Amino acid sequence: MITWDEGPTPWVADQTVGSTLRRTAARFPDRDAVVFPALGLRWSWRELDHRVDVVASALMARGVERGEHVGIWSMNVPEWVVAQFAVARLGAVLVNINPAYRLHELEETLAMADVATLIVGCPYRGSNFVEMVETVCPEVHSATSPSWTAARPPRLRRLIALGDPPGPAWLRWADLEAGPVLDDLAGRERLIGPREVYNIQFTSGTTGLPKGAMLTHHNVLMNAHAVGRRVGYGPDDRVCVPVPFYHCFGCVLGTLVCAVYGSALVVPAPSFDPRATLAAVEAERCTALYGVPTMFVAELDHPDRPRFDLSSLRTGIMAGSPCPLPLMEAVVHTLGAAQMTIGYGQTEASPIITMTSADDPIEVRVGTVGRPLPGVEVRLVDLATRREVAPGEPGELLARGHGVMAGYYKAPGATARVIDAEGWLATGDLARRLDDGNYQIVGRCKELIIRGGENIYPPEVEEFLHHHPALAEVAVVGLPDARYGEVVSAWIVLRARERLTESELRDYCRDRIAHFKVPKYIHFVDHLPKTVTGKILKHVLRERGIADHGLEGPSVITTA
Repeated sequence: MITWDEGPTPWVADQTVGSTLRRTAARFPDRDAVVFPALGLRWSWRELDHRVDVVASALMARGVERGEHVGIWSMNVPEWVVAQFAVARLGAVLVNINPAYRLHELEETLAMADVATLIVGCPYRGSNFVEMVETVCPEVHSATSPSWTAARPPRLRRLIALGDPPGPAWLRWADLEAGPVLDDLAGRERLIGPREVYNIQFTSGTTGLPKGAMLTHHNVLMNAHAVGRRVGYGPDDRVCVPVPFYHCFGCVLGTLVCAVYGSALVVPAPSFDPRATLAAVEAERCTALYGVPTMFVAELDHPDRPRFDLSSLRTGIMAGSPCPLPLMEAVVHTLGAAQMTIGYGQTEASPIITMTSADDPIEVRVGTVGRPLPGVEVRLVDLATRREVAPGEPGELLARGHGVMAGYYKAPGATARVIDAEGWLATGDLARRLDDGNYQIVGRCKELIIRGGENIYPPEVEEFLHHHPALAEVAVVGLPDARYGEVVSAWIVLRARERLTESELRDYCRDRIAHFKVPKYIHFVDHLPKTVTGKILKHVLRERGIADHGLEGPSVITTA
């Protein structure tokens, strides 16, 4: 078991999200806080803090109670940032809702999370959020005022439109921004404790049904402070955040890290756009850039990329899936982010567990996911015995510390399955600790491929295949096999104008990796199925492979 301690308890330990913003606004009142270049919008920390007070007061005046669940369903827009802090300042609970959800998912989420107030974004690229809400809650069509009751979902009683409201049942965000700051707001804010739940974020659902992870003020602020320290942020940094706000990457590592350190939050577009991201870096002289690996690939491959001056870039965070060495080298040398860092974690950990530092050698920032954050303990256990594994051996990564969630909302059984009586969170990821204290993620427990008794870790094969110059993206999954139990399948996305055959790829593998790691099945595809945050949906690939090859059901994975 390793405990990593990097100094005294930070000041955020006894703060709330609302008080953290007040502190930063007092320290850096006139510095840029939020910038949306495409909208021509630029707010200072003083202005953001005032806007938050106004909206929080308006929500309180309209009956939003302490502890009430306030959902937000929107793309990355300025109102999202204000709502994030305003809900916190009220002592309410922010519920992040994925903009990719359709009707069934929306209805299930609103009911599961007991959302009472829902902030609804403007239509975007074929997603009319208002129309979908009115389909789920048909009562609003006939309502003559904002006072109405929904049959489903049962707790919903207040709708706020970021754009023009379609009828009298809706409140207007613009009206929330027009009122006074109430004297009672300060009293409400003083009642909030750092250990109270501030945010419910739903797991991505790559395996099983999504569950609502309850994150406290303490969870997210301690994580934000530790992450900003690893990257080396200060008030002079300008952080380009093209990742979605509904996910921890955007609203913790983006918005809250900037709020802790006084760095400027630069948001290129409502959703990821590689050209808009490059343009924002140039226009705002961004020093940091965020993204999952596929986002960086899109930026590097964009035909206009050489036209942009990216010389201001110093660092950033890449997370979501492993970063192959050729990609990191391109990010360092072509984009100029010489101190790009790698983060590993999950929503249930608020989100970062281990992370590299800006000054780590490139080999550490590619070959590992760094070391635990300050105040976070990590241990690796055998999948069968649950005992700690020997040094250098792979085991399931468990984490304990300030980032571990308060639990899944209304799901004590699911919570008990991942957090034990001593507070250890079981991540479901297989990892190995190196002699220098850094960790390598070698795969998901459920994705370990066992071929005839040989353990094969998909990220290892993916890393090897990424070195082939024709390959843009790779995913490796196990498929059932009558003789070996499981065999390797590789799903390949080729670079533009590249050509490659199955036999050529197998020839590339021979004598370079062990024979049992060479893919038996190779699929060339136009794209890989992913979540909005860039995680490859490997269970979809596995199901597709079983169907394509007429294989006999899923094999049973056991521990060796």
